Amino acid sequence: MTTFVMIVCAVLALCFLVFIHEAGHFLASRAFGVRVTELMLGLPGPGIGFTKGGTRYGVTAVLLGGYARVCGMEAGEMSPHLRDVLAALYRRGTATMEDVAADCGITDDEAYEALEELVEWGSCSGPTKKDQFNTYRAPEVRPTGKQLRAARAAHPAGVVDPSLAVRPAAPALASYALGEPRPVDDPQALFDREHAQQYRSLPFWKRSAILLAGPLVNLLFTMVAFVVIYSVIGVDLRYVDTGEVIHFHATPLQSIQAGFAYIGMVVQAVAGLFNPATAAQTVESSASIVGIVAMSGDFFEKGFVDSLFFMAMISVSLGIMNLLPIPPLDGGRFAVEVFQKLTRKTVPTKVMGYLTVAGMVLFLGFFAIMLSQDVQRLFAGFYS
Repeated sequence: MTTFVMIVCAVLALCFLVFIHEAGHFLASRAFGVRVTELMLGLPGPGIGFTKGGTRYGVTAVLLGGYARVCGMEAGEMSPHLRDVLAALYRRGTATMEDVAADCGITDDEAYEALEELVEWGSCSGPTKKDQFNTYRAPEVRPTGKQLRAARAAHPAGVVDPSLAVRPAAPALASYALGEPRPVDDPQALFDREHAQQYRSLPFWKRSAILLAGPLVNLLFTMVAFVVIYSVIGVDLRYVDTGEVIHFHATPLQSIQAGFAYIGMVVQAVAGLFNPATAAQTVESSASIVGIVAMSGDFFEKGFVDSLFFMAMISVSLGIMNLLPIPPLDGGRFAVEVFQKLTRKTVPTKVMGYLTVAGMVLFLGFFAIMLSQDVQRLFAGFYS
């Protein structure tokens, strides 16, 4: 296998595993009624795709991983001006930060803070590169097929006057273009509707389910892969004494038990990072993206079964590593949720920012060490 093909295979495998991880967050969020504005394959940036049900699906230019933009996940207290700012923007349709501040009788900074929070909520669109000023726009509104069917079901056609056969029409559902003004009769009702679609509006157990859904999907993929490999396809076993080779199919239960056993091994290895006596050995036995790419060649070259097993191995590592209590990983966010639940206090945005930076420094430190040792192994012919 050429180096180029090896890199392409490894990148595609990683993209797939990260994408299903993010799809786990997406599916859990949508199941609980939380707005998700984007589900993309690739890193944030320019891309192509389509929008359905308020979510944009597509592929970005940098095809490394993927992401789901779940609304309302920012830490800290909400701006006290969200309701009035939201109503003012919707009435104008398109407005600058200064326009909204004047309408609500607040400072420009307060208006900016509230507008940026509403952008994160997916309740409005933020400034573009073409805007000369900080210009915000009310979102596009197009009734979905589900909403139209619900409207027709609420107002079924029925004969009112048998002689005229007059049938009552279902009420028209309003449609608005991006940045188009719209009436706001009840600002509180508008705010409540938007707030109900945010991650932060959910109870603790639902927020936890969304955070843990990504790693759980990675572990579920591994379990399915083990069942496919050991139960559906089967494996060749060689008797040591006679050298006889038999094709063995494990039961699904045996395959699942093997999957759990492997997950347990990875958990034990990752836990070694927090033990001073084993941390150095754990890092030394780990691999960065360079090591993963180098190892992928052997697995992908041997065929489907080995390739699937390799992806299962990476999927377990991705799922378990994301459960580490280090922001901004899923485990770090979950730890913050547990802290807030126990103390009944909200972690301030600044504190969350500091924790995230500290977590990133620690994570990048581990990555730099593993990258360095992988490069040395590569030149030493370790992966040959």
